[in-house]
Amino acid sequence: MQDYFFSGATRSYRFRKKQLQRLYNALQAYEQEIAGALYEDLHKSPEEAYATETGIVYAEIEHALANLQEWMEPQTVATPLLLQISNSRIIKDALGVVLIIAPWNYPVNLVFAPLVGAIAGGNCAVIKPSEFTPHTSVVIKKIIDAAFDRNYITVAEGDGATVIPALMNDFRFDHIFFTGSIATGKAIARLAADQLIPVTLELGGKSPCIVDKDTSIPVAAQRIVWGKFTNAGQTCVAPDYLLVQESRKDELVDKMQKSIIQFYGADPRKSHDYGRIINEKRFDALSAYLQQGTIITGGQTDKESLYIAPTLLQDVGLEQPVMQEEIFGPVLPILTYQEHEEALQIIRSNPNPLSLYLFSSNKTIQRLYINNVSFGGGCINNTLVHLANTELPFGGTGNSGMGQYHGKYGFDTFTRPKSVVQTTTWPDPNVKYPPYAGKLKLLKWLLP
Repeated sequence: MQDYFFSGATRSYRFRKKQLQRLYNALQAYEQEIAGALYEDLHKSPEEAYATETGIVYAEIEHALANLQEWMEPQTVATPLLLQISNSRIIKDALGVVLIIAPWNYPVNLVFAPLVGAIAGGNCAVIKPSEFTPHTSVVIKKIIDAAFDRNYITVAEGDGATVIPALMNDFRFDHIFFTGSIATGKAIARLAADQLIPVTLELGGKSPCIVDKDTSIPVAAQRIVWGKFTNAGQTCVAPDYLLVQESRKDELVDKMQKSIIQFYGADPRKSHDYGRIINEKRFDALSAYLQQGTIITGGQTDKESLYIAPTLLQDVGLEQPVMQEEIFGPVLPILTYQEHEEALQIIRSNPNPLSLYLFSSNKTIQRLYINNVSFGGGCINNTLVHLANTELPFGGTGNSGMGQYHGKYGFDTFTRPKSVVQTTTWPDPNVKYPPYAGKLKLLKWLLP
């Protein structure tokens, strides 16, 4: 793969455009198989599979195709007086051979969306899909094998704990792009540090959702329920816990209960649109959270089918694991506050969330949270939708990750700005050459 990259084959605009089109066509050809695999692995409906997986990747590819030529153009910048008779530019240089490590919760989206940036950037790529979604992993390999030369893009399957260290022991990648848990992200960063490999880490954390007294409660309820229970809550940007101003709690809970029934029926296990937990280990961890508060609604479980009902939880202590760990499942703790400083203190106890969601029509309150909480990205009066805008960077901060992608930000992640100063060969003024005696005044004028 490194030889293929050094051959220059991946560098031209024509080649990159062709590969993006090939990826688009391959995804279309395997769209039904993708939907079937996602149902087998996560119980996703075809509609949810399209809306949260393949549809988002299509949008990424279309955006890259529409803008790639502009992204690739060298950027001319100003040249200081001392360097006149020169021009300066920044070239968007491909990195080389990159490693993309994907998680299990959105196993198609989170493989191919970064891959779009890698292709657009002119790189070769090794893809490591999650072993926890085996049906989807098989389809991903089919797509890659059908669309690309294996010296250009290839898939490495297997147990991540074994495969990833083996890959990194055998070869120094030029960049590693990882999406997954904070603990695994730290392990990847440690492995990369030994070889000084730059990393992008898309992690998670406890993303708060705040409901101010000055908002539409029916709208807030619908959008929170949708954002929390999509993919059975197994979404890195899902609202992790809810902070509602105390005077609006009862109304909000009532509307949320009605929204759960409206979306998933009286028995969500029979719903066409409600997913399942990925495996028994996660099922057991999520089930333990149900004992750490009072269940308002939901709480039903079935280990055989890996089903946990959409659950609202109250009377939760801040010291409980459910308020210390990223939940990553269909359990939503609901806390109340009187003053906004109280809510901010709770948020600061789990710093650097990946996302923040605020429901408020008060612009002063909006500014208060936007300016006083460090978070990756978020929404005002909505949930999740910020990640669907290819014009916005997506990524975490601090504990929730480093680096960004989507749209041009993905292209920038998989390229490096290379600085070039080009100078004419004539004239060749001697001010920069020794001897320097008597030139101080001139140098001070040229370098103020």
